[in-house]
Amino acid sequence: QVQLVESGGDLVQPGGSLRLSCVASGFTFSTYVMKWYRQAPGKERELVAAISSAGTVTNYPDSVKGRFTISRDNAKNMVYLQMNSLKPEDTAVYYCNAGLTYLRTDYWGQGTQVTVSS
Repeated sequence: QVQLVESGGDLVQPGGSLRLSCVASGFTFSTYVMKWYRQAPGKERELVAAISSAGTVTNYPDSVKGRFTISRDNAKNMVYLQMNSLKPEDTAVYYCNAGLTYLRTDYWGQGTQVTVSS
């Protein structure tokens, strides 16, 4: 049974930091591209970070580049999202995703809430 379980979401003040974690099971983690998406109320789900299967290539949209860092530990089946200099517009539910390629979104986690507010 495939599972992606996110954790680490919280309420944080603007300018603060959070680290999200996602543990995977039920598939060959090291062969999948891992991604983090987010969805704010009333908005479409958007990709915020992606990392290649070996962890050697990462991609970010301009909205988070320089503030967010994605990483993975293939020995532990874990993917992380370090978020710094958080802004109120980063408030959203953050989802972990696994795909065999960058364009595929084969498996989803249940999401973790990140709220940036003073």
